[in-house]
Amino acid sequence: MPKEEPDAPNPGTKLRRELGLAAVTLSGVGIILGAGIYALLGEAAGMAGNAVWLTFTIAATIAAFSALSYAELSSMFPHASAEFEYVSNAFGRRLAFVVGWLIIFSGVFGAATVSLGFAGYFSDLVGFPVLPSAALIIILLAGVLFSGIKETARVAIALTLIEAAGIVMVILIGLPHIGRVDYLEMPQGIPGLLQASALVFFAYMGFEEMVKLSEETRNPERNIPLALIIALAISILLYVLVSLAAVSVVSWEQLAASRAPFADVASVALGPAAFTLISVIALFATANTALLMMMASSRIIYGMAASLSLPPVLARVHPRTRTPWTAIIAVALASMVFLFAGEIDFVANVTNFTLFVTFIVINASVILLRYRAPGAVRPFRIPGAIGLLPIIPVVGIISSLFLLTQLEPLVLLLGGALVALGAGIAFVGDWRPGA
Repeated sequence: MPKEEPDAPNPGTKLRRELGLAAVTLSGVGIILGAGIYALLGEAAGMAGNAVWLTFTIAATIAAFSALSYAELSSMFPHASAEFEYVSNAFGRRLAFVVGWLIIFSGVFGAATVSLGFAGYFSDLVGFPVLPSAALIIILLAGVLFSGIKETARVAIALTLIEAAGIVMVILIGLPHIGRVDYLEMPQGIPGLLQASALVFFAYMGFEEMVKLSEETRNPERNIPLALIIALAISILLYVLVSLAAVSVVSWEQLAASRAPFADVASVALGPAAFTLISVIALFATANTALLMMMASSRIIYGMAASLSLPPVLARVHPRTRTPWTAIIAVALASMVFLFAGEIDFVANVTNFTLFVTFIVINASVILLRYRAPGAVRPFRIPGAIGLLPIIPVVGIISSLFLLTQLEPLVLLLGGALVALGAGIAFVGDWRPGA
């Protein structure tokens, strides 16, 4: 286990441990369920047809491999810097910085995109311009994050219950219609199914963010891995059920053409009032996802700055609220800069690129640490191994590489540029004395 850096800033001011298993689990469900399913169901249906439920199953299986690796590493290194800490212990600080850089980018870029989704719904409902709405929601959410981790968790849990209710509502609407279509109909065949699976992986983004709450969770060695597994299982079940329900009520063609597929399902079954209700619920869902993405990004920035891989000023903790206030401000400002991002499917796939690369390195870290530190304490240990070689992380690497190959060339080009930029910064971005 690494020792605390002697020159780390704020040695007497720590994050406050306020969260229990239920709070961390619900926070995880909130960020996983969020805007991904509300925004991407239509896009995925256009590629996979009625078999869209299968894309969520494929993506979930691949996500689960990496989730177990996160569970083992988070039990070994329960720190806010999360991936940076894991990779640093396995491969060293430079590769760890690149991974941390990608995670920060995906959170900031994702928060900006989801805020635009919020603004789109809000504009349709009340007529307020999109960009000012997106900027205002980012500022409001930054205020929530600054207020304290307990207050943020309460808001996130309330929003999670609302957005989960919207998904359950669509499932209940679709139950009487189950069995009316061929659920294996794929207009673009297996290639379309695999491309859709790579796209909807964005909908599972969030389980990896939960580990960044380690320094604000009681008994993190036990609660973080357990909460991660429970949250992912709940999300998988709801995603598969809601995708089956949606194509049972309206055709996959109609879903593919819709800007608000959930609202259209509700409208067809229950009338225009249901369309408005689902649109309002989507506001809460997008706000919740943006909140939790911003929270996760601020925590990894704080953790990396505390270990002096980012400027120490970003590790300042407010003495009253005990929140990393400078990191929160940095995330909010960066998110507002990226409000001019682009189309949701392109942005989702760029975010997926960062996730696939990160998951490859995280799985490799589990494997390497099994050999380098076989006697290290592992409160959670991935089952199944041949000698010292754990099988599930190997499958996680192969499956993440496979989904990476399904992304379009422009996404791979932009993602590669991000990796190269992060690698360049890694060679100069060390604020340790004498580094």
